[in-house]
Amino acid sequence: MIDRPFRSRFSRLLGVAGLCLVLTACGLTAPRSNDGFADLDSLGVRDVDQVMTLSIGPALLRFVASHIDDDPEVRALLKGLDGVRIRIYEIDGDASRVAARINAMSHKLQDDGWESVLSIREGDETTHMLLRVVNRQICGMTVLVSDGDSEAVVINLMGEIEPEQFGDVMVALDMNSPGVRKAGNAAHEGS
Repeated sequence: MIDRPFRSRFSRLLGVAGLCLVLTACGLTAPRSNDGFADLDSLGVRDVDQVMTLSIGPALLRFVASHIDDDPEVRALLKGLDGVRIRIYEIDGDASRVAARINAMSHKLQDDGWESVLSIREGDETTHMLLRVVNRQICGMTVLVSDGDSEAVVINLMGEIEPEQFGDVMVALDMNSPGVRKAGNAAHEGS
């Protein structure tokens, strides 16, 4: 005879496994067919080690959004997204080549119809933010960052992004920029 606590844990385990299968079948990873998908090249095997890759699709984003009760702005942002891709690289080679590849990625995206809305070069650090607009609607955002020394980050958001959500997106990306408010603070000029 199976004891009651074991059956309860086993039922929960089956439920979680079933949920994972359902999510996998209906968009767990970011969709390549989305207009906001950024076709990005590698930063170079010789110069970087890929530390983390994350690809989240619409099903998981909606699931997470449905469990956010205390922040309606973040919930609305997540519900509007169809995918999020994040790649974090550790630079272990020539940092200037990595920065050049970041710049080349930005130019390639612009050639593919993306609009550059932010480009910052401060010392060896480089940041690019690009938007993809289709039918007057922002359907993608890509942020490319190299600290010029040890790390590079590539972020691609796909889906409907409203202009008033930019501050929230930039805060979520931890970007210091004029007019971007930090959580709990009023709008301020860059720090």
